[in-house]
Amino acid sequence: MKMSPPATRTAVVAASLSGALLLAGCSGTAAGSDDSAAAAEAVEVAGIEITVDEAAAELLPADIAEAGAVKVATDAPYAPFEMFEEEGSDELTGVDVDLGHAIGGKLGIDFDFQQQAFDGIIPALQAGNFDVTITAMTSSVERMEVLTFVDYSASGTGILTTAGNPEGIEGFHDLCGKAVAVQAATSQVDLVNDVWQGECEAEGLQPIALSEFPSDADAQLAITSGKAVASLLTKPSAGYVAKTTNDGGTFEVVEDPEAPNGYDATLNGIGVLKADDALAEAIRAALQSLMDDGTYEAILDQYGVTGIGIDEATINGAADAK
Repeated sequence: MKMSPPATRTAVVAASLSGALLLAGCSGTAAGSDDSAAAAEAVEVAGIEITVDEAAAELLPADIAEAGAVKVATDAPYAPFEMFEEEGSDELTGVDVDLGHAIGGKLGIDFDFQQQAFDGIIPALQAGNFDVTITAMTSSVERMEVLTFVDYSASGTGILTTAGNPEGIEGFHDLCGKAVAVQAATSQVDLVNDVWQGECEAEGLQPIALSEFPSDADAQLAITSGKAVASLLTKPSAGYVAKTTNDGGTFEVVEDPEAPNGYDATLNGIGVLKADDALAEAIRAALQSLMDDGTYEAILDQYGVTGIGIDEATINGAADAK
């Protein structure tokens, strides 16, 4: 889950992607593509043909319906949510990409995914460069001052370490006094600084020596180069990295029975500007339709992340939980 200031990524993983990751479903969308032609009557995602849900489509704002497309900001690679189909490609795939195309299919419009650095996504939305963001963004109450979130998954922070776990890390307490890497501007930074450092101090342990990096790939390189004993990222992403990088022999995920879905698990949401609440409601209705007909679960299953699924498409669910 990603956070940016008042918001992980893996070039290593991207390099390991092969044809096996070209999962059955929609073809990838070129990052930065300007093709915004209206979607066809039916699209195929996760091997399922998706047709327009008329009730959801009727909720679309008139200008969006007429344009036939929305521009979607995403920050790849962040496997398995958004990633490149293969090394050197600008074609995108992943949970978020497939889900976006499926929502577009239900609404009868195109979801045109384009690259945007994560910490610049909200400013880019405010500037009118994008209509929507789908990029494993945490549905935080703070962000709700600017965005409306259609909640589509829930996940927490995972701990990624060297295969074999030579440091014997069993939970976050074992990171106290150790060097840990993280991508800058993510919720993991806040979790360490606002919660875990206090826990270390309360137990009389040294603080976590946290180093922030521009990308998740850089954070993982810190592990392999011996500069950090672990990196922090969402647990599903950590699991995907461990499974796919160098045939699963480079990293492993710490499994803490006290946090099976990851630490500080929260909702992730599709973000639109608060002024565009009608668009958010149309997206919510389309997502619920995907949940009801089984497509949503099929998409998650293709990437091995059914554990992040939620039962109902909600709007600003994190606020309701307060």
